[in-house]
Amino acid sequence: MKRFYFLVLLIGVIMASIFIRGFSKETNQVKLPPPKTESNFSLEKAIASRRSIRDFSSKPIKIEELSQILWAAYGKNKYGKITTPSAGALYPLKIYVICLNIEGLKKGLYLYQPLQHALIFISDFNLEKKLAKSCLGQKWVEEAAANIIICANYEITTSHYGERGKRYVQIEVGHAAQNIYLQVEALGLGTVAVGAFIDANVKNMLGLKEEPLYIMPIGKKNE
Repeated sequence: MKRFYFLVLLIGVIMASIFIRGFSKETNQVKLPPPKTESNFSLEKAIASRRSIRDFSSKPIKIEELSQILWAAYGKNKYGKITTPSAGALYPLKIYVICLNIEGLKKGLYLYQPLQHALIFISDFNLEKKLAKSCLGQKWVEEAAANIIICANYEITTSHYGERGKRYVQIEVGHAAQNIYLQVEALGLGTVAVGAFIDANVKNMLGLKEEPLYIMPIGKKNE
């Protein structure tokens, strides 16, 4: 009988542990508004008017706008694939976001989940000043409403394509960045691709396993 009660107690502890872990993970997930696939702003117009913006206003951007930008960068298309071309459909990129001034979203570091179109909250540390310092003092990094950090796990691609895989990963980062540029322009916002930063500082500051390759501050144009 004692053995029976012990087994019941053990099963209860295991089930509670599973529930708590699942609940904790769920509370850290922020489901983003669904992206739009049609607008009155043409692709041709976005290409013609796209430019780098380094002067942002202090106004917040909407969570719907951030959602749209993340989807364009690395979300799921109508075929169930990612919006960015990837060698061998391996998708080695990870998209992190430092949210600083987003309506409906608390300040902090998040990881984008493409297939769920959701954000996973990681931490609420104030990172903007450290990030700007790691970007050699580029003030627009600190002044943006959000910073998208595009990272990559090279091994995912090099394990299939050898050394050539590094080039494929870097090409893929360029695809994602251009998608961000065009979507930001269509939304009437601004961004700039930042490649000048101290890799090790960014990696350590954010606790990354992947390699940071691009940082893209996003905000309302200061016009």
